[in-house]
Amino acid sequence: MADEIKYEYRTVQTVRGTDGLVTSRMQKDGWELVEQRPGTLRTTLNFRRPKKPLPWSLIGAGAAAFVLLAAVIGTGVALGDGDEEEAASADSTVASPAPSSTPTPPAAEPTASEVITAQNNPEFAALLKADSCGDENVDFAAKHEGQRVAFDGSIRHMAPYGDYETRYDFLLGTDAEIAHPTDGPGFKYENVNTGDLNLTGKDIPPTIGVGDKFRFVAEVVEFNPAQCLFYLSPVSTEVR
Repeated sequence: MADEIKYEYRTVQTVRGTDGLVTSRMQKDGWELVEQRPGTLRTTLNFRRPKKPLPWSLIGAGAAAFVLLAAVIGTGVALGDGDEEEAASADSTVASPAPSSTPTPPAAEPTASEVITAQNNPEFAALLKADSCGDENVDFAAKHEGQRVAFDGSIRHMAPYGDYETRYDFLLGTDAEIAHPTDGPGFKYENVNTGDLNLTGKDIPPTIGVGDKFRFVAEVVEFNPAQCLFYLSPVSTEVR
């Protein structure tokens, strides 16, 4: 039917707790939420919105342009055949350029493989000074999930995980928080033992505790907006 509404569709995956924020942003752009499938770590949101009809005047103009272009191409081919015949009767011996001795530079490593720091990533540098509950945290976690970040900081809090005696929750802070305690996200390791920290450095202490300073390298897991906590998974922990 000519009047039948045609839709375009889009699927978006969000981390837990950000469904409402993402839905609100999509609705502002005219998208309608048609399905929501919650998962263990992420929620899948399916949206649709009516396709904008293409104006007939624009279609007519496009068709006319196509016809004109075809005519131009046909003329060019005819003229080109004459040029080729003339070129064939002339001396066709042309010196080929010598191959370049300059080697082709290797392709740059993908940015995704780099460890993100405040020095090489302005977005992360701004995050470390932003509101601990701001939207910047949600956006950064969604964009860089699974990538690694590195920062200088210390253990702010350490508590047993559940009833375990050798597994802990670690709350980490950056050095920037010392001067500005309200700036930047609160980073958290959940349900890890001290061996998972992969301690490195010259003087590795026999025990670790609140206040100890390290160079943390960790993988981005997710941001929990309800807790205002940025969850990470430890990769390495260098003693400072």
